Amino acid sequence: PPPTPRATGPRVFRGSQDPWLAGSARVKVGTMWAGRALHAILSAGPGSRRAQSALTQLRGVLEEELEAIRGAGTWKSERVITSRQGPRIHVDGVSGGILNFCANNYLGLSSHPEVIQAGLQALEEFGAGLSSTRFICGTQSIHKDLEAKIARFHQREDAILYPSCFDANAGLFEALLTPQDAVLSDELNHASIIDGIRLCKAHKYRYHHLDMADLEAKLQEAQKHRLRLVATDGAFSMDGDIAPLREICHLASRYDALVFVDECHATGFLGATGRGTDELLGVTDQVTIINSTLGKALGGASGGYTTGPEPLVSLLRQRSRPYLFSNSLPPAVVGCASKALDLLMESNAIVQTMATKTQRFRSKMEAAGFTILGASHPICPVMLGDARLASCMADDMLKRGIFVIGFSYPVVPKGKARIRVQISAVHSEEDIDRCVEAFVEVGRLHGALP
Repeated sequence: PPPTPRATGPRVFRGSQDPWLAGSARVKVGTMWAGRALHAILSAGPGSRRAQSALTQLRGVLEEELEAIRGAGTWKSERVITSRQGPRIHVDGVSGGILNFCANNYLGLSSHPEVIQAGLQALEEFGAGLSSTRFICGTQSIHKDLEAKIARFHQREDAILYPSCFDANAGLFEALLTPQDAVLSDELNHASIIDGIRLCKAHKYRYHHLDMADLEAKLQEAQKHRLRLVATDGAFSMDGDIAPLREICHLASRYDALVFVDECHATGFLGATGRGTDELLGVTDQVTIINSTLGKALGGASGGYTTGPEPLVSLLRQRSRPYLFSNSLPPAVVGCASKALDLLMESNAIVQTMATKTQRFRSKMEAAGFTILGASHPICPVMLGDARLASCMADDMLKRGIFVIGFSYPVVPKGKARIRVQISAVHSEEDIDRCVEAFVEVGRLHGALP
């Protein structure tokens, strides 16, 4: 017989009373659910049984994939933070404060009181959002003001906002490039650049990482196309190395190509005034297009943008799908990012502290015997090779009050697992030294150090 109908309504379980958390109760409830599900399948028609069969097959395929990830030691768990972002945070299940060394909060502005106040003011004045895209419901003045401020900051003609820089990268290449054109991409570019290039119909060339001889060979091969666009990260987020923009711009000029740079891990802190790698390397007037984010150094919330020639920005407003089919940025996010830019343009004092703190961490770690990729960038990848080792070391670092994350395939190539440490301007020297001490302790425990 069918199960007796039960009263409907929410049931609240807490602690060990939750059947999905308690072992014996979980088995009991699971058995009951399976019995009822089987009865429902047997009593249903052929169409319903086929649907259930397909669902069962899907579950089997998914569980096999998930078990393979677990078995490879590349399972990615998400820790729950119970505080605001900052150099010290609180993590669910861990007592006391934790030193955070894995955030993109390069300038420490995500918890800056003026940034937070600006977000609250924008929320109060402009509401939670427009509930639609900008071309349908119009745009708000704060969005236009921020776009103008971004263009001024980067010394470009215009700028356009996106929900994220991933969206900015997804929306650029398809709108700009046609089958008559070519795009030449560094092989280690960010996944969003790779995905954006896949969407366009231009001819695609991939050159070896930072290899200018290979780029030149590809540029020579691409001369038959109408437009040629060289695409590169300014700073590569996994390895902490910086693109040789002087050489790239020289080759682009020689072979009549354009240059696109993703500045997500450079905007706000690289260069004398934090303008990014083009300022750092003195090629501001030679880079055609810049994409970057508001979600790292510039407030840490969300949002991305493209800045460059005015006709390009106008074309993106007409054709860029992530822009046309995504809601406008929430006013609170816009307010926070705008204030972060104000603080950065008022003074570069905080930028100046980054190099010293980065060098302190790198030199102490290398002296201890660790291999650190990149040079002079606050992204400091501690190379370990083995995915399981990186994960276990990161867990033991947390036990010592240091929040870091192990990176493994598919985020980085197989055999190149690492713990990516990120230095922030708001870390103290004592914070950095404590992090190094914990790495030494854990490294010896796991055999990563003699």
